[in-house]
Amino acid sequence: MRRASKRTPHRGARPGVRMQRAHAVLFFAAALACQAPVAARLEPAPCSKPVYLTIDTGHMGVAELIADTLDRHGVKATFFLANEATQAVGGRPAGETLDPHWASFWKRLAAQGHDFGSHTWNHLVWRADRPDGAFTMQATAGARRGERQRVDAAGYCAELAAPAERFAAQTGRPMRALFRAPGGRTSPALLRAAAACGWQHVGWSDAGFLGDELPSDRYPNDVLLRQALARIRPGDILMMHLGIWSRRDPWAPAVLEPLITGLKARGMCFVTLRAHPVYGRVGDAPK
Repeated sequence: MRRASKRTPHRGARPGVRMQRAHAVLFFAAALACQAPVAARLEPAPCSKPVYLTIDTGHMGVAELIADTLDRHGVKATFFLANEATQAVGGRPAGETLDPHWASFWKRLAAQGHDFGSHTWNHLVWRADRPDGAFTMQATAGARRGERQRVDAAGYCAELAAPAERFAAQTGRPMRALFRAPGGRTSPALLRAAAACGWQHVGWSDAGFLGDELPSDRYPNDVLLRQALARIRPGDILMMHLGIWSRRDPWAPAVLEPLITGLKARGMCFVTLRAHPVYGRVGDAPK
């Protein structure tokens, strides 16, 4: 049985997501102030035209192929981790992205110099703010997958912290205090709650929506590649996944390699968010 796409298909980022990114910028000063004692050192970009490839977890069926493509081209990315359901692949049984079967994968990527943030433990999608100050959320992973549930600020902070704790246990390295809300769905109140417990939200650029979660019959790979090569500009944050259940013709790694070579031919280089002028100064995840 096919699983539903992680996000509603759309042409680029939704207007609501763009507004949420604006809210994220407004709240960044407060979040940075909270983290000032442990702020990270900004890494220099190796070229004057950096782009920031970010990769959310998914079914992991193409994860090794994506990792090999990045390694072959010397590309470093920032991964946002949730404990999502996985396919059986490469000798690993079906399970979750942060279970022991994937520990060696994350450990290898961490050793190679990739960057990591939280995507919430249960891929928890914001649906609405509640009058009592809590949030209506819908998990797309875990035991309560598909349910709408009440989550207060403390509960949301625990959702953000859980992937960081598992990642540190599996790799021996800290996750940074960056997170991406599933679907990019946030509210000012949700961002305030996350900032209060030390987490900074990361969205993506409009041109950086690479479309790997869109239906392949209407958005074939060649169309998405041409669109990305035409629209992406230096400084953009790009977003893709480690496999999307609902896409019949997988976007990755088929489009990833020509995208990398095409952007490099235009003088761009791929760097992690450690080199981003804003997100690069965010320190380790709170303990």
